[in-house]
Amino acid sequence: MTALINRIIDYSAINGPGTRMVLVFQGCNFRCKSCHVPDTLGNCNGCGICAYSCHDNALKLDIPGKAPSWLEENCTKCGACINACRKDSSPKIKRMSIKDILDHAAGRVKNIQGITCSGGECTLYAEFMTELFPIIRRSKRSCLIETNGSTNLEKHSDLMESCDGVMLDIKAANPIKHEELTGRSNTQVFKTLEFLARTGKLIEVRTLITQADYGAEETILKTASLIRPYISKYDIAYRLIPFRVFGVRREYRRLGTPSREKLEGLRLLALSSGFTRVFIS
Repeated sequence: MTALINRIIDYSAINGPGTRMVLVFQGCNFRCKSCHVPDTLGNCNGCGICAYSCHDNALKLDIPGKAPSWLEENCTKCGACINACRKDSSPKIKRMSIKDILDHAAGRVKNIQGITCSGGECTLYAEFMTELFPIIRRSKRSCLIETNGSTNLEKHSDLMESCDGVMLDIKAANPIKHEELTGRSNTQVFKTLEFLARTGKLIEVRTLITQADYGAEETILKTASLIRPYISKYDIAYRLIPFRVFGVRREYRRLGTPSREKLEGLRLLALSSGFTRVFIS
């Protein structure tokens, strides 16, 4: 079994508790305007434009119509290939097996508390994670998931059994605003929210806050109302993430970084709605 991996972050302090290794999976079924890693969204179509943009001889077109070979030793990580791509993809994607992941982690596992699967949308690779997580946990390391909530995780009981927790992004409660922001419905997202809270797997809810109005107040209130019985029982946190332009496609940077006053008001709203741990970061 294999999965498309955009990159592996060996050590991260922002993708769950402790120091964690992050597997960034390729591919997403949302098209969020605010996405700060748009090169994880799509799939390479072999057009070759990235190779022509590379000035470091790090990309080689071996077969017309196929993804170029990435010569990692030549790459200076200048980002020219990512900026040139018209498919929200990357020529640096690797198809990796469970063994490949374990080999990569072998020399680093003693320095981490666990792994976090992110993306893109990692739940598109639910079967891969179902096979990977029990092996990781044998080394007494935790396994976490970051997700947009679009996958019905009730159908993946084996994955949920081997997963230590889930961090769920909720973009917007209002269905019209959610579709405007992501291109997709949020119906399954709120079903996922309730399921994860009910089963004790939800450790954190996250909402990206922009200066543009996507109904953050409504999102906080609806989220709290749906999972209120479980917030204190399972110590569920709420994280408000200020929008930053880094990595975001140029045409969407106008969404704007929210003011400190707006963030503080939303933090107080979340606290008054029942959350006891609310973070801005």
